Amino acid sequence: MKHLIGSMLATTGFATLAVATPAGADVVAMNQPAESVTAERIAKLPPAQRRIWTAYLTRSQAQMRADKASLAAERRPGMPVPPAPPGGNGVLTMPLDRDAAWYRSDAARHVADVVLSFQTPAGGWSKNQPRNGARRLPGQPYVGDNSNGQSTPGDFDASASWHYVGTIDNDATTHEIRFLARMARNASGADAARYRTGVDRGVRYLLNAQYPHGGWPQVWPLEGKYHDAITLNDNAMTQVLDLMADVGTGAGDFASVAPALRKRATAAAARGLDCILRLQVVVNGRRTGWGQQHDALTLRITSARNYEPAALAAPESAALLRYLMGLPRRTPAITTAIDSGVAWLRATAIHGQAWRDANDGKGRSLHADPNAPLLWARFYTVDGNRPIFGDRDKTLHDDVMELSGGRRRGYAWYGTAPNAALERYAAWQRGG
Repeated sequence: MKHLIGSMLATTGFATLAVATPAGADVVAMNQPAESVTAERIAKLPPAQRRIWTAYLTRSQAQMRADKASLAAERRPGMPVPPAPPGGNGVLTMPLDRDAAWYRSDAARHVADVVLSFQTPAGGWSKNQPRNGARRLPGQPYVGDNSNGQSTPGDFDASASWHYVGTIDNDATTHEIRFLARMARNASGADAARYRTGVDRGVRYLLNAQYPHGGWPQVWPLEGKYHDAITLNDNAMTQVLDLMADVGTGAGDFASVAPALRKRATAAAARGLDCILRLQVVVNGRRTGWGQQHDALTLRITSARNYEPAALAAPESAALLRYLMGLPRRTPAITTAIDSGVAWLRATAIHGQAWRDANDGKGRSLHADPNAPLLWARFYTVDGNRPIFGDRDKTLHDDVMELSGGRRRGYAWYGTAPNAALERYAAWQRGG
């Protein structure tokens, strides 16, 4: 079985083990790093695509230089550099469900001022930062500590000195834009103008970050590696598309957005939807699911962190299907994508098994349970639809129990979330 999976992985971006691996080893392959968007790779594209991609990369590199120069200009000689801001859950500090009076309160205005103070020169925001603390100080980093605490040389997610300076990961940027739009709607005078400016800059940031084919990278300006990949996990791209659709309509909190910017947002949403449809993986002529990230230039599934392989991802596929089923228009392409994706979820579902802790000291494992809801592995091989699991040392396994204890316990290798997509599909077929 391991030999069979190894041969399949060789066709999907993994490196299979050579003769150095002892017979019967638990490792079926080694995960390979995602590729950055580079001038060298762009030069290999068809001639018709090179110009637009070269312009995109040039704009990204220029913006990163500008961002760094802006921060450097704030740091005068001899001035102590303020420490990085603290980390935490930023979304909770920017509520979108309060009554109108709260958004006119001093507490809300303080949060909005903090949000504006941490907006990068490019117009985006970093992630995992509470926005109810202190305003950003001159010379202070725009981001908190997003480094990988367990990083070792060669890690796919190695620490960097300039990391997540503008991202859509973990609800970042889209949520700040929505909060500022809500503030602008409930403010007046100079405050309303400042908040509207922040919204416009944020929307333009997302427009600038969008790839020529409609996808979005996890981080922009581009910082390389898997951060350059089209990012579908944690609803990153669909949150951007929802925002662009709302901006485009100009309804509610976005009524003050200028018509020209609204038109650009509508066009961006259309290109993004087209990209999602193009990303659905086709195997032997049949559409299946999606990966959590796809290479920006080839659109093929790619890896992310050391333990996240280039594989079909059940929870991300289910989330994308729910997004597609929630769209107001049903085109033949959307219908085909939904029908095919649901069929793939049904084909990969695990029956009669539960992923739970048996209190045996091993942590979670699979247990026979005829009453358990349908279950899915997080990742499936593209060819063969077999569950695949990754460890921090980049080894890939076909049995979750072969992972190191910490990695097995520290990740959602199985889950029931796709059931919600199947339930939604039944209503969608009825026209609901």
